[in-house]
Amino acid sequence: MKSRWKVLALTAVISMGLAAPQATAPRAEASDNGLAVKAPLMGWSGWGFLQRDPTAAKFKDQVDALVSTGLKDLGYNYANMDDFWYKCPGSQGPDVDANGRWVTDGSLFPGSGSKDGMEVLADYVHGKGLKFGLYVTPGISAQAVARKTKIEGTPYTADQIATTSSASNFNCKGMRNIDFSKPGAQEFIDSWAQQFADWGVDYLKLDGVGPSKTADVTAWSRALDKTGRPIALNLSASLSADNGPTWSKLAYSWRIDGDIGASPKGYSFPLTSWTNVSKRFDDAAKYQPYAGRGGWNDLDSFGVGNGDNDGITPPQRQTNMALWALASSQYMLGADLTDLDPADKKLLGNKRLIAIDQDGIPASRVIKDGDQQVFAKREKNGTWYIGVFNTDTSSSHTFSVPLARLGLAGSAKITDMINDDKPLGTVSTYTTSVAPGGVALISAVPTSGTGGTGALVSAASGKCLDTDGGNVYMPGTKEQIWDCNGGLNQQITPTSAGELRTMGATECLDIYEGGTAPGTKVSQWNCHGGTSQKWTVKSDGTIVAQKSGLCLDVVGNKTANGTGLQLWTCNGGANQKWSWSYT
Repeated sequence: MKSRWKVLALTAVISMGLAAPQATAPRAEASDNGLAVKAPLMGWSGWGFLQRDPTAAKFKDQVDALVSTGLKDLGYNYANMDDFWYKCPGSQGPDVDANGRWVTDGSLFPGSGSKDGMEVLADYVHGKGLKFGLYVTPGISAQAVARKTKIEGTPYTADQIATTSSASNFNCKGMRNIDFSKPGAQEFIDSWAQQFADWGVDYLKLDGVGPSKTADVTAWSRALDKTGRPIALNLSASLSADNGPTWSKLAYSWRIDGDIGASPKGYSFPLTSWTNVSKRFDDAAKYQPYAGRGGWNDLDSFGVGNGDNDGITPPQRQTNMALWALASSQYMLGADLTDLDPADKKLLGNKRLIAIDQDGIPASRVIKDGDQQVFAKREKNGTWYIGVFNTDTSSSHTFSVPLARLGLAGSAKITDMINDDKPLGTVSTYTTSVAPGGVALISAVPTSGTGGTGALVSAASGKCLDTDGGNVYMPGTKEQIWDCNGGLNQQITPTSAGELRTMGATECLDIYEGGTAPGTKVSQWNCHGGTSQKWTVKSDGTIVAQKSGLCLDVVGNKTANGTGLQLWTCNGGANQKWSWSYT
């Protein structure tokens, strides 16, 4: 694992605070093999439409359509096989090879010569200029345990690493947990990961994951790294935000909710339901601090593409796409691509939505009030993206959003991001009517400067207030001074609530555990409105914590890069004075 690298810059006046217990270390980047570092992955997932009945022919049809529809050219470049690719004879678990690994169902996915059926399919996908994904679950098949299959490259056998308890396999069943303290356990996962790499797998979904499966996730993360092939590890499903720091160190993406599909088991349509889409609002907000450069929240595939078979209305389809984009979720299609609804196809191909998703800045929820929810994020260039959602599915509502409430000073030029860049005027309060279950998604470009955002420069060193590690969203990340570089982690946005917002205005400058004693550290935390996040910027250049009356201070009056920030008794020193450098 490699720690995040440095990135960005800041703004004007503030106050606010109170904090939950804080994390002790910044979010570590997932394995640095070049995958999903700057932006979430995009593609098509087989479970949404094929579900329990995949075949090589059906899968190839979808791959062909991914290309012919032009979606590949827009960035949808993964074609991911889900469950039911392997032989599953019954409750005794998946069929296995001589080394205990699942066996491809050759009747559905025929091989060619010495090539396995999955390798043949991967070759087909790669031949179309796409990347190939596959599915697996934790543990080892009970068949391997019963047969005492050898673990490749070791003197050990499957029964020596297995426990008597069942591991998660939702459909085939028959998987046993692995005791990773036993010799041969990691080597078993290593051999399986190498087989996937040899087949040409580029993406691996590890399903049935939860806190009890941390050892499995760790083993798979290590094993995939050892292959030397860039393979993105996706974790599934309904993972708790409490384990966000763990998953974000081991994988590129993690499912934060259940399946988006709403159909009876075994059927493709409807692709989703409003219930399954709308439950993502709270989860996207809760999990937002853990997403960022190198690892991403996964809200599951879209329930958009097949018109009436989607299971949601046209306005709700816009909500589906807009919420995923604002959250910087994986952008995975789930529809039958061979029969796309024209209006849905236009929505899936909306370049503005794709750009909002791919900017790598997960939005914060700034308003949840009755039927109104507002998510917002700020780009490095000062542009804001704001989604105003109506969660009432029975009637339209008119909502008014003061831009200052988001941290955007003054007025801004508003543009509709869904309806062909339609200009909506220049306002300081955005008022709009939103359809039932729909969204108004806009860009807001401040009319002067960047809306009051700029760099906070220390008088003692000439260096900028900086969030450690670059483009990081991990609660508890250290605040420090660093050479000014214009990065997102050096941009501060003041809000009318008195916050000093960081990281694209999605996080807040926070006092550790709401402390009031000199020497209390200052770090980043997700904004929550408490007193530990309220500050007063004074005309003499000092920044005072409203809860304690202490000043924002550079530790020890030092000037070196990486020197931390703390609260200290106000003394007029240069290490307690700050000036704004506006972009």
